[in-house]
Amino acid sequence: MSAGEVVASFVVPVHPHTVLAPDQNPGWRRLRDAFDGAAQTIRDLEADLIIVYSTTWPSIIGHQIQSDPNPEWVMVDHDFHDLGSIHYSFNIDAEFAHAWDDANRNRGLQSRCVNYKGFPIDVGSVVALTLLNPDNTIPAVIVSSNMYANRSETTVLAKSCLDVIKAQGRRAVAVTAMSLSNRMFTDFIEPNDDKIHSLKDDEWNRKILEFLEQGRLEDVGQLSRTIHQQIRVQKVVAFKPMWWLSAMNGNRNDLTGSVLAYEAIHGAGGAVVHLDPTPSGAGDKEYDEDDVEFFHGERGVLDTVDETDEGQHDEVEPLVEHGSGPELWEPTDAEGSVNTNAAPKPVGAYPHARRVGNMLFLSGVGPRQPGTNAIPGGPIHDEEGNPLAYDIKAQTHAVVDNIKRIVEEAGATMDQIVDVTTFLVDMKRDFQGYNEVWAETLGKGGPTRTTLAIDALPTPIAVEMKVIVHMPE
Repeated sequence: MSAGEVVASFVVPVHPHTVLAPDQNPGWRRLRDAFDGAAQTIRDLEADLIIVYSTTWPSIIGHQIQSDPNPEWVMVDHDFHDLGSIHYSFNIDAEFAHAWDDANRNRGLQSRCVNYKGFPIDVGSVVALTLLNPDNTIPAVIVSSNMYANRSETTVLAKSCLDVIKAQGRRAVAVTAMSLSNRMFTDFIEPNDDKIHSLKDDEWNRKILEFLEQGRLEDVGQLSRTIHQQIRVQKVVAFKPMWWLSAMNGNRNDLTGSVLAYEAIHGAGGAVVHLDPTPSGAGDKEYDEDDVEFFHGERGVLDTVDETDEGQHDEVEPLVEHGSGPELWEPTDAEGSVNTNAAPKPVGAYPHARRVGNMLFLSGVGPRQPGTNAIPGGPIHDEEGNPLAYDIKAQTHAVVDNIKRIVEEAGATMDQIVDVTTFLVDMKRDFQGYNEVWAETLGKGGPTRTTLAIDALPTPIAVEMKVIVHMPE
């Protein structure tokens, strides 16, 4: 059996217009033609499995995987039923679905297979499989998009899928059924009046497509958080599916990308994009996320509140209330402050760092991840204070990564660090692992170091560092 691999990836739109009414609008026809081209590419690659991550199949309790060998029904879109109906009869690889479910559990995820007659397949999956696999000759599998899953959970979901692809020696195609911007018109429009709903949406859509065409899939996954904040649509589906697709491709930035079509569908941005795993020759990626292998159940929901530009107060206020964990604050911005969105938010009213002359003083830096607030290696205890297993090496690596982001934001380099004070909550357990990571990273620059044992830190982390940098003028 040959080694399994993802032979191609595609981003495709979810609306039924490309199936039911492609000739009512020139843009819809261009999308349909792009779908047809993608289908031919999949046949030419001799793929033997199509995996669909669908944003229009939401789940709450873990992820669900379609395992009915032949789901058959009639799909009528709840918004566009006037366009007609799509009869479907799909060839689902039930064996792969169950193996994926098992692999998820082995990596700490909660999932289940769905297998009963009449279960309605979502519109995104119906559109994707109808057009990408028109003869129904290639077996497929469909997975839901969990509404509350964070970056770590979504990454592990992809790694579980890759476990099965490799074990079964499959030639798989990864498909995300998604819109780009998802701001749709709230009134019915004439097909010829269709356009992207807003200029900002169009600008961000094109930025995503620019990155995808350059094969910078991991950059898109990280950019999605910024997009989510900028275009103010809570259902921004350039979010989780890009995390999943990036992890399915090894979080790479050097794929060979091709945008086959980009058009409006009732105001939303729809695109068909092909991502070839062939390296493009691009430089190394700037990967600044935790490469998690096992999901520990910590979703890090503290950092997901909407941060709007409107209604800002002059006073510094916490971003979350007490009761759900430590408060997260916007870093203060006094003279000399250095702050970056690439570092986790503080748990109090202080900056990430402050520069005085040619000296840079960092506030205590922990391993929490920017954006998700997740803790690489897992938290040291649960919400009730019960101890949990965790990986001190993963936490220490994450601390160093966060330090690097802050130091570089200030225009300094890691070799200009002159002094570090480290705080460990369990010296006996963790010193050896922390010390090994130190030797591989900060220790190479030769700063002085003091390591202290403490009772606790404000968040459920095991290590924090206080850093001083000398920046020669």
